[in-house]
Amino acid sequence: MAPASSFALPARPRILIVKVSSLGDVVHNMPLVHDLRARWPEAEIDWVVEEGYVDLVRLLPEVRHVIPFALRRWRKGFWKSGTWDEIGALRAAIREHAYDAVLETQGLLKTAIVARSAARASGAPIVGLGNATQGSGYEPAARLFYTAPVKVPRQTHSVRRSRLLGAALTGTTPPEPPRFFGPAARTLHADDPLWADLPARHAVCFHATAGAKKRWPVAHWHELGRRLHAEGLSVLLPWGSESEKRDAEALAAGMPGARVLPRFSVMQGFGLINRAEVVIGVDTGLVHIAAALCRPTVEIYTATWRWKTEGYWSDRIANVGDDGQVPSVDDVYAAARRVRGVSV
Repeated sequence: MAPASSFALPARPRILIVKVSSLGDVVHNMPLVHDLRARWPEAEIDWVVEEGYVDLVRLLPEVRHVIPFALRRWRKGFWKSGTWDEIGALRAAIREHAYDAVLETQGLLKTAIVARSAARASGAPIVGLGNATQGSGYEPAARLFYTAPVKVPRQTHSVRRSRLLGAALTGTTPPEPPRFFGPAARTLHADDPLWADLPARHAVCFHATAGAKKRWPVAHWHELGRRLHAEGLSVLLPWGSESEKRDAEALAAGMPGARVLPRFSVMQGFGLINRAEVVIGVDTGLVHIAAALCRPTVEIYTATWRWKTEGYWSDRIANVGDDGQVPSVDDVYAAARRVRGVSV
């Protein structure tokens, strides 16, 4: 049964989405754009997002304007005149258009304030989360800024959570499976010189994560690397910081034929992911991108709830482990063969 909508929007509504971070959350918010366009094919959709993810959101041709938000950087130089000039430019950008509705899907005080500022000129409804979900960084004070708070089940997948907010606006049930990127994502950086000499067959292993508890044991990676090498797959190891590079080098030392990759951007990562025979990694943003692209992907969970972010929209995605349940090498290796269509 489709949810009822109490909003009377025009046939070509102007809608602002406020979802600023993090990488995985921004990716998981993308189906909301397709849901809005399914209801209103000519909707004019803008999106406020952290400046580092502007190019990512631009992969959605349905988004008209991507408005950069740089609070992380502004905090480091709030006394500078240039910072206040940029904040003024943000306020001007979100007030330039008389939005018919604002969707605030982050659930934080800072993003709720942005949503209220955008809605002030036109009196647009602000749809936001009416309650916290388990494990979220929800800030209850944000609810004071919403004119239309929407309550969702306490255990709600990251993708479904934002789609439920959209459903409250559209009055329609979101279709399955969710859609993520536009077609450009399939060929993005495909010819990047960085990937010119990759092995013909390779597995990309995203081992790094900011949370130490979310990592998979080094000995497990070593054994998995040996098994993949025996199949003829070269293991490629990305990194994003100097400490992660040292970790990658330690992993490579125990994996025959493994290669530590040069540093690359999120956007260059699309070229790498689309070339891989399989992507294997812990609960982190680039692994969620691989799943959103429906590439053969194994998502490893060790210290986070699997239900919260697991890829459920393709049989080319396998999710192993769970909060407090570290998967074995056998589990991950069998999943890697299964998503590639190799008999196990």
